[in-house]
Amino acid sequence: MILTYKLSYLVVTRNRLPFLKITLEKLINELQPDEEIVAVDGNSADGSKEYLQQLFEEGKIHQFISEPDHNQAHGWNKAMLMAKGILIKKIIDDDVFCYSAIRECKNFMLLNPLVDVVISNDLSSTLNTHKNIRKLSRLHEFEKWKRGLVPSFTFGDVHLLIRRSSLSYIGLYNTAYVMMDWEYSLRISYLKSNIVYYTGYNALSVAHHQTVSSLKNNKLINEQGKKGGIFYEYAGDGAGVTYWSKLKIFIGNRIYGQKQSSDKNNNEEDVRLIYDYYYNYLSELNKSGSFIFLESN
Repeated sequence: MILTYKLSYLVVTRNRLPFLKITLEKLINELQPDEEIVAVDGNSADGSKEYLQQLFEEGKIHQFISEPDHNQAHGWNKAMLMAKGILIKKIIDDDVFCYSAIRECKNFMLLNPLVDVVISNDLSSTLNTHKNIRKLSRLHEFEKWKRGLVPSFTFGDVHLLIRRSSLSYIGLYNTAYVMMDWEYSLRISYLKSNIVYYTGYNALSVAHHQTVSSLKNNKLINEQGKKGGIFYEYAGDGAGVTYWSKLKIFIGNRIYGQKQSSDKNNNEEDVRLIYDYYYNYLSELNKSGSFIFLESN
């Protein structure tokens, strides 16, 4: 048994069995001998707990617990504390990942031990309009931050690889924040962590009807946006755009962007076909892309 892995994949889930099966089947098939899978279940009632227990007993995942969480951030923090890898990669149960691109990031970080974090370009889509895939680069914001023009900037944690030893400096997720990844990215950059930007695409965020439930409290999100923006000296990425209005725009684009038909009626076979499309898209995109790592600040 390996006591320290080079990379820990963290999977935190609750009542999303159809998505979880697709994601874990792909991850297990791509897993390298020096990598582990850590699964934290929030006491699911849809069969996820039993499915993960079976995978654990079969030796397909390396660590597993199932118990109630206070919220998503709490579950992810437990997984981070369980991880044995030198590096950590968050695998969200309903998103799509390019493991060849993740290995590019992994190998770079192993060769450069002073790097705390690697982030990448963004891709996002919605389940009911799956061929509409949006690309977003954070490179401009990263370069402004690197030159010292802004004290902090935002990026999605779905694209993030982090060095486990860096958690002693960066910390865990703030369990008070609804948009925990937004606060975490501001904190990572505000603390002047050693960030490297990867110009490929290692993940694709997928929004669907279940995604919306955790982001319904606009008042709380706006209040947290104001407080977080003040604390981390973040005022948005455009002239006249405040951090809290920017946050609302981000939330809207991330989930649906505009009112669309519900995806609740998609059956498991339909969802698998859509995810096959996503995985093929990511694979082809990264074949033609150049993987250029910029120097850290």
